[in-house]
Amino acid sequence: MTFPALPASLEAALAERGYASATPVQTEVMKPEAVGRDLVVSAQTGSGKTIAFGIAIASDLLGDCDSLAYADRPLALVIAPTRELALQVSRELEWLYRKAGGRIASCVGGMNPQGERKVLRSGPTIVVGTPGRLRDHLERGALDLSGLKAVVLDEADEMLDMGFREELEEILDATPAERRTLLFSATMPRPIEALARRYQRDALRIATISEGRGHGDISYQAVTVSPPEIENAAVNLLRYHEAETAILFCATREKVRHLHATLQERGFAVVALSGEHSQSERNQALQALRDRRARVCVATDVAARGIDLPTLSLVIHAEIPRDAETLQHRSGRTGRAGNKGTAVLIVPFSRRKRVESMLRHAKIKAEWIDAPDRAAIKAKDRERLLEKLLQPVEMDEGDSELVERLLAERTPAQIAAMLVQAHRATMPEPEELIANTPDARRDAQKDRHRPGFEDTVWFRMPLGRRQNADPRWVLPLLCRRGHISRNEVGAIRIGPDETYFQIPSAIADKFADAAARSAKADSEEDPVIIERSETGPRDAAKSNRKRFTRNKSDSTSFKAKPAFKSFEKAAGNKTSKQGKPHKGKRPSPGKGSPKKHAN
Repeated sequence: MTFPALPASLEAALAERGYASATPVQTEVMKPEAVGRDLVVSAQTGSGKTIAFGIAIASDLLGDCDSLAYADRPLALVIAPTRELALQVSRELEWLYRKAGGRIASCVGGMNPQGERKVLRSGPTIVVGTPGRLRDHLERGALDLSGLKAVVLDEADEMLDMGFREELEEILDATPAERRTLLFSATMPRPIEALARRYQRDALRIATISEGRGHGDISYQAVTVSPPEIENAAVNLLRYHEAETAILFCATREKVRHLHATLQERGFAVVALSGEHSQSERNQALQALRDRRARVCVATDVAARGIDLPTLSLVIHAEIPRDAETLQHRSGRTGRAGNKGTAVLIVPFSRRKRVESMLRHAKIKAEWIDAPDRAAIKAKDRERLLEKLLQPVEMDEGDSELVERLLAERTPAQIAAMLVQAHRATMPEPEELIANTPDARRDAQKDRHRPGFEDTVWFRMPLGRRQNADPRWVLPLLCRRGHISRNEVGAIRIGPDETYFQIPSAIADKFADAAARSAKADSEEDPVIIERSETGPRDAAKSNRKRFTRNKSDSTSFKAKPAFKSFEKAAGNKTSKQGKPHKGKRPSPGKGSPKKHAN
């Protein structure tokens, strides 16, 4: 045991939980120079911070005794940013101080406040809570902080990021001046420095975060995919790793709902966790993960702190984190307490540079790989199945009778085949992914058409960006000139001096005839010529043309641009006496006053 000079009750609790040695941050807070002093501790997620500050405040709570005397007021206060983290801290401190007679009270949003006030009146030793709920109890007179000997701010940087500065200051101002203040934070931005200067005295700084990767026990990978393939890539990553517990992070509640439903539909045992769920629903989701009733959790960043699942070995960033700190806190849900973990970022092609910059800022080296395909997943499945079936087994009498009957009625090959099929039946099917090569991505983009646009003809007209061409102008013009509906126009590509667009081959002749008749009706000085293009837009990327792919939800409303007078006139927009267009109008389907487009 490497926990020196601890009360016997805490040593026994640590030994009972299997703690054979202290982590670096725990070792630092037990050093003689740290005892009794205010501390500013920089420690990464999963480094044993909760036990560290539980040990650090032991001298204040127990002194030279092994057990705690009854106190009518709390002796220690721990403030955490989220409900999940506060409840996790409460659970850890509860077993740590149980043998010493310590009583822990939790005060978090989403729980019954009357029940919490009742517990506070019963004389808890340590109070753990979130800033908002603690301030509420303080203002109502239910929380007496006058007897505090130690205050711990866990994940202080996150509390300030979440806007809890005012609540923290009100709580800390209500504590005794002689109390110890321990500030734990993964990062040390200027607001944290200012908070430390205001509420601490001669604080000892402890830093255990390495200069290397965000977390030494986490291997980082990045997978590039096309945006429509993100969900399929997530499915294949889950199937490839087959982690005992995995978590997928999304940026919004809506994305959590959608991805949760998608994975559920594909056969995964999955739960959701976001700000729209009540505390009871969150607790049930986490308990399902701990009980192995669920293996996958889809969550927003609300779950990036405070979730401690020993079996969680895979973190998937289904949506890119907003910054390097969020990346580290999300990923820190795995690779905890000496266990190994994997964090995978799913990166759309267009966001790769941003992610590379984020990884450099976080000093994380990630391996850029392709998303696993069906063949790779099937090969992994075979390896896992062989390993499982070749393990030694013990049979009771009932099993022996069943085995003998199976061998009598089926051949060993047939029994093995049935075992393989039974195993595969429980596994969700992998998804087909587009090959991750430039040619394959271009081909896939070319092949992704709306129904009816598999066979098209390119047309062009000599108007482009230099003439202020805009798809909102172009679409109504094409519909009126070619006597077609807006749903019969495919991709529109606008170049510097010309515009190309697609028309289905089945109506291309009809469109060309109608456009020619309309051109003859134009005035001779401002004709708009629409003609077939044998080649289509040439090398759109090099000529810096913009590509617009229409769908049914595209709007055709627009504001006219004065510089584009010839196009305005050709489009049928009415102008004022000064030659300026009436703003907010759009081309009418025929003559007369502007009306909503018929198509």
